[in-house]
Amino acid sequence: MAGKGLRGLNEALRSLSLSTQTCREAASLRIPSSNFTRSMATEAPLPKITTSVNAPYRPASTVPVTIFDFPSFEPQRLESWSAKHLYVPLRRDILHLAVVYEGDSTRQGTASTKTRWEVSGSHRKMRPQKGTGRARLGTRQSPMLRGGGKPFGPRPRDFATRINRKVYDLAWRTALSYRYRRGELVVCADGLELPLPQEFAALVADEKDEKLSQELQRAFKAKWARQVLDVNEWGRSCGRSTFITTNYRDNLFEALDEVPNYGRALDVEDVDVKDLLETGRLVVEREALRELIDRHSSDLVTRVFVANANLPKAPESGKVLVE
Repeated sequence: MAGKGLRGLNEALRSLSLSTQTCREAASLRIPSSNFTRSMATEAPLPKITTSVNAPYRPASTVPVTIFDFPSFEPQRLESWSAKHLYVPLRRDILHLAVVYEGDSTRQGTASTKTRWEVSGSHRKMRPQKGTGRARLGTRQSPMLRGGGKPFGPRPRDFATRINRKVYDLAWRTALSYRYRRGELVVCADGLELPLPQEFAALVADEKDEKLSQELQRAFKAKWARQVLDVNEWGRSCGRSTFITTNYRDNLFEALDEVPNYGRALDVEDVDVKDLLETGRLVVEREALRELIDRHSSDLVTRVFVANANLPKAPESGKVLVE
């Protein structure tokens, strides 16, 4: 056994010496560098691409906005507004956060029930514990009895949630930008009002009964509002319209109150992000649009004072291009 092991070891050493000698001879042979070529199955020649950096890409900083006349819908002038105001990329997540925040803030949370400790009446034991053959029973305020307290009932609470102000302001401008890109944002000149025809004044003058006159006025305004909205394709068949003004306008607000299926009118103070997304068309007075943007631009204007520093200026909108 020992002889066989020794013989195997000698053969292994002999073969090892031969392999090392072969490696030395192969290493002594050098391949010329000029004849060396590298080839791989996955290798492909690089395409010859010539690029010129003479005109780098710059996104548009302004967008055009046409100011229309109401109700004729005639263009009056063309203005340039900042892309950060009316051309913000769509963010559905931010819009969802803003709508949920507004909905939670409007919940009353006043639902309340009385527990057994708040129901009025005596708290003595209704009947003896034993001897009557009936179930044991405590006070008449027990939740098992009619008129007793309610266990685990609703209590007054606040449903309001929180959202960062900059995120909320971005949601406002995102909603306006979404309506602008879809062509559903109509900006009208200042003083947005529904003018009534001359027949209206003649109708009111001929009517002597004051009560009947008021009914005729409301009916005439409703009919006139339907005609104006249908002609401009802003009415019921086009998904209704939302009118936003800086203050209360008698004819416009009263007429749209009579035809809620055709549109509605809101003051700037009563507008939410949800109102900007609900109806098919958004008709905004120019000054009202500027006021909405100025109120919700906290993420564009820095409030940090830095001495002797050139801070970026807030984007400007409303420059007249063509009039």
